[in-house]
Amino acid sequence: MDRAATSRAPHGQNRLQNQLHRKLRRQVGRAIADYGMIEAGDKVMVCVSGGKDSYALLDILINLQHAAPIEFSLVAVNLDQKQPGFPAGVLPDYMAARGIEFHCVEKDTYRIVKELTPAGKSFCAVCSRLRRGSLYGVARELGATRIALGHHLDDVVETLFLNMFFGSRLKAMPPKLKSDDGRNVVIRPLYYCRERDIERWAEFRDFPIIPCNLCGSQDNLQRPLIKEMLRNWDEQNPGRVENIARSLRNVSPSQLGDPALFDFASLVADAPPELLALHSVGD
Repeated sequence: MDRAATSRAPHGQNRLQNQLHRKLRRQVGRAIADYGMIEAGDKVMVCVSGGKDSYALLDILINLQHAAPIEFSLVAVNLDQKQPGFPAGVLPDYMAARGIEFHCVEKDTYRIVKELTPAGKSFCAVCSRLRRGSLYGVARELGATRIALGHHLDDVVETLFLNMFFGSRLKAMPPKLKSDDGRNVVIRPLYYCRERDIERWAEFRDFPIIPCNLCGSQDNLQRPLIKEMLRNWDEQNPGRVENIARSLRNVSPSQLGDPALFDFASLVADAPPELLALHSVGD
């Protein structure tokens, strides 16, 4: 590369980084506004695993916090599940450098997940259930009014197809939900964000990524197959994945088949006009 090209490269990279930052910030801000995710005075507990998604979530929320028209506070929490080889100092050092309140909660869920998961089955179901219960308890202890998770648009669409293909359910991930006990509100501010954009942002920001050695150690998982299907769709039919995500926000219950959502049994044709006229004369 010549000298002129070399001098232009940092400027070009900065421009791309700024564009991506504005895009992600706009998408997160829109999701928060559309679903009432954060209100004035909220204490948002951001769950950080050391993966790209949770780093990006925290990073964008910190930025929005400084510019938002309302005041809210942030606290980062990591659940140390006692996975072998987990680098204990990475997250505390990162949070200290960012000046973020941080709590690391130790729960030996790794051993429990390994014990409870049948051979050949995914660890994810048991792991997420145990992790969720632990985080709910931490949120109450810290006085957090919102629990922010780093699930993005691709996670939502992947979950939709996993439930359809393997669970016979039309179900995905909601942008906001209340826990079963009614004591916690979970939000997903990355609901409109694509994973590829988050990956690029993580590269720009050089987050100290910690890989998950639990689910990452398993073969023949279904989610990677769904992820590959969506990746192929992105290449062959750009916009298809985004359209699927938008369809989750544009639901027509009468065009599906769930009798709990639409009263099909009571559905009858309107009486013809001539019959209505006869009834009217008789009256």
